[in-house]
Amino acid sequence: MATNKNPFLNFDMTQMLADFDPKKMAAEFSKVMGQYNLPSVDVESMLKSQQKNVEALTVANRTAMEGFQAVANRQAEILKETLDEAQAAVERFATSTTPQDAAAKQAELVKDAFEKALSNMRELAELVAKSNNEAASAINSRISESLEEIKSLALDMKK
Repeated sequence: MATNKNPFLNFDMTQMLADFDPKKMAAEFSKVMGQYNLPSVDVESMLKSQQKNVEALTVANRTAMEGFQAVANRQAEILKETLDEAQAAVERFATSTTPQDAAAKQAELVKDAFEKALSNMRELAELVAKSNNEAASAINSRISESLEEIKSLALDMKK
């Protein structure tokens, strides 16, 4: 695995989000909402539901950021591999003895480069799709839970 020397790719968004605590946020919201006495509204259930929403968003954001970092790291690796392969190709061309030999090496290089580019694009697209699916899954499951909670609260209010 290539060592990353690029300062722009060497950051960790999870460190930036380390101070974000959904439980603290929900506790502060609970204090504010506790000041209001709303009839027939279960404030505690609402707060728990919102806390779960924030936690689901935090998981989705963390997953998306990890996916972004994986793609960026892989792109850096691909760039290094490409530069190494380009250097090797130049060395192969230097050993060509005839124009026909050079043309054959060039045709082989173009074919290999095209196949490698397609493979790399496919790999990066799969990484992005996987990250998006994981992030969306966290939110989708929370949406389903939230709808069930709303349904339950509505039924409780009827009683």
